[in-house]
Amino acid sequence: MARTIALSDGTTIPQIGFGVWQVDPDETQEAVSTALEAGYRHVDTAQMYRNEAGVGAAVAASSLDRGDVFLTSKVNNDAHAPQDTKDSVARTLELLQSDYVDLMLIHWPLASDPTGYIATYEALLEEKAAGRIRSVGVSNFHAHHLDAIIERTGVAPVVNQIEVHPYFANPAVAATTERGIAVESWSPLASGKLFGDSTIEAVAAEVGATAGQTVIAWHLATGKIVLPKSVTPSRIVENLAAADIELSADQIARIDALDKGAEGRTGPNPDELG
Repeated sequence: MARTIALSDGTTIPQIGFGVWQVDPDETQEAVSTALEAGYRHVDTAQMYRNEAGVGAAVAASSLDRGDVFLTSKVNNDAHAPQDTKDSVARTLELLQSDYVDLMLIHWPLASDPTGYIATYEALLEEKAAGRIRSVGVSNFHAHHLDAIIERTGVAPVVNQIEVHPYFANPAVAATTERGIAVESWSPLASGKLFGDSTIEAVAAEVGATAGQTVIAWHLATGKIVLPKSVTPSRIVENLAAADIELSADQIARIDALDKGAEGRTGPNPDELG
């Protein structure tokens, strides 16, 4: 049985998702098909990735019912105006070959438009009410972003997808969980920078796993939804198998201690982007 996380709106989400960030659009259908065959039931894409069509084609070509696969996408930075948001959702559904998306996120809050994302969020709530979105969440939001949309709408996002990994614990994690919002980890392996880390390698040896599996198991053990990405079939299978790895409290604490603060960040600071 795949691990799932209960979200605040009563839905559930598979705790391991297949991420397609930086997967070539021409390779996406094959990669997602491999992931679905391996047992993944959660695929995370975005309008910005330009590969939603490949995701939709893979699901349509599979033997799975649409309801068996949890699909996430994200509103692009140029679609924050409410009507643009709604039009972009329609385009996403067309590309995914579906009449709904399980989870739609605001990709970035954008520093150049400090409160514009609030109207974007309201538009997504309207799309949810219309049945085109099942759950609404955000990505790369800090505490002040979360508080602004909750204060305006009274509706907390179900998910905040943020950069988090052993080298960057990210203060936004605490801000997110304190508000009853599930944390999704992007760049869960720190873009490969964790490979070769002596602590990770030591724990991996102790549990009989690869370094990548060990880090994914750390995300799972600390209650996060994790989105590993690979186009290598053996690695795709290997990543999913991390769900069977159990880490001790001591092993988790040793990995926690790797946090480098802001220096460990691999992506942009949401308060500075856009």
